[in-house]
Amino acid sequence: MSIPPLRFEPIFQYRLWGGRRLARWSRDPLPGDGPIGEAWIISDRDDHASRVAEGPLKGKSLQELFTEHPEAMLGSQNGQFQRYPLLLKFLDATEMLSVQVHPSDDHKDLLPPGERGKTESWLVLDSEPSSSIYAGLRPGVTPEAMRAHSADGTVEQDLASFNPNPGDGLFIEAGTVHALGGGVVVFETQQNSDVTFRLFDWNRVDEKTGQPRELHIEQAIQSTNFNAVAVKPSEPKVQETKPALREQMFTCEFFNVDRLSGDQPFPVGTPNALRVLVTLEGSGILRHHGAAYNVQPGDVYVLPAAVGAVELTPVGKATLAEVAVPERA
Repeated sequence: MSIPPLRFEPIFQYRLWGGRRLARWSRDPLPGDGPIGEAWIISDRDDHASRVAEGPLKGKSLQELFTEHPEAMLGSQNGQFQRYPLLLKFLDATEMLSVQVHPSDDHKDLLPPGERGKTESWLVLDSEPSSSIYAGLRPGVTPEAMRAHSADGTVEQDLASFNPNPGDGLFIEAGTVHALGGGVVVFETQQNSDVTFRLFDWNRVDEKTGQPRELHIEQAIQSTNFNAVAVKPSEPKVQETKPALREQMFTCEFFNVDRLSGDQPFPVGTPNALRVLVTLEGSGILRHHGAAYNVQPGDVYVLPAAVGAVELTPVGKATLAEVAVPERA
């Protein structure tokens, strides 16, 4: 069968630090009335599997698509991976996330069976004057100091921080201590991992459980790269300016993320390789083989390898992220 562009449903996650602002980046209503901190928009995990939202393949998971249509989905990367190696999210950090760190792939003794390390990146979509991002350590922080400051609730003094603005991009390599919050919304690209070690959680109590969340101070310290000093917003690299502005935001061994912005029709995707499109702002129409696909804020479309490059016609101005898994050499 011919596989079209595939829109996927978000998977909303309760988080005590979340809010309700992700409604702005979803055509689906947020569940309940409590804090929603995350929308997992592409996930190939057994516990949370993204599914196609509409069309002849509605309800299919990524895993099913890779198994049933490997060449059409993956093209030149067929055989490179059996499970999509990235996890894409929107985060609404209305309150501050825990001070945390993720292990790298090298910390095999800290990773549960089947899990990977977690390098990630953020594109800031919204922020407030009170918003903060903590990323990296101040000079001279030692494991002993971090252990003591985590225990007495003063670990904030060990962290570098800044006030983010919409449009900022931040690359968080595994082993980098970090947190964000105070009214900031980000689009996150990360390795397909759900391993987080908390150093400090701001003395919060989870209303659902009546208990503070578990800390993992020793695992966090073992995972921390103490040479990871202050992380600042990335400098976008302009790839082209017409028919749309294409900026390379992040490139690493795990993922490449470009940001595209324009008010005239422009191409997205690439021949014979899978790409994921995430609509950050604005709306438009994707066209493929005579069919039109409505694109709204927060929508995520997988462009299978068999689809290749297609055209996006913005309605006004639209900004999208295009995410790729690098091909193995």
